[in-house]
Amino acid sequence: MTFLIPSCPAGKSEWRKCDNGAAVTQYAAINSMLDQINSCLDHLEEKNDYLHACLKELLESNRQTRLEFQQQSEQQNMEADVQGSQPPV
Repeated sequence: MTFLIPSCPAGKSEWRKCDNGAAVTQYAAINSMLDQINSCLDHLEEKNDYLHACLKELLESNRQTRLEFQQQSEQQNMEADVQGSQPPV
C-alpha cells in the first residue's frame, strides 16, 4: 500500500509517495514530536498558573500594605491636626 505524505524539503511544501513502512515510521516520529510539544506546553501552562498565583498573592500583599500605610498616614495627620489645634502652653 502506498500513502501520500507531506514533505517540506528546503521550505517547499509538496506531497510525495511513501510505502506503508516509511509512512508509519514518519507518522510515529511526528506523533512523538507532537507528544513532546504537548508535554512542553503542559509544563509552560503549569509555570504560568504558578506565576499567576504568585502575582495575585503579591498584588494582594501590596494592596494590604498600601491600605495600612494610608491608615497610618491618616492617623498621623489627625494627630498633627489635634496637636495643631491645641493652644500653646
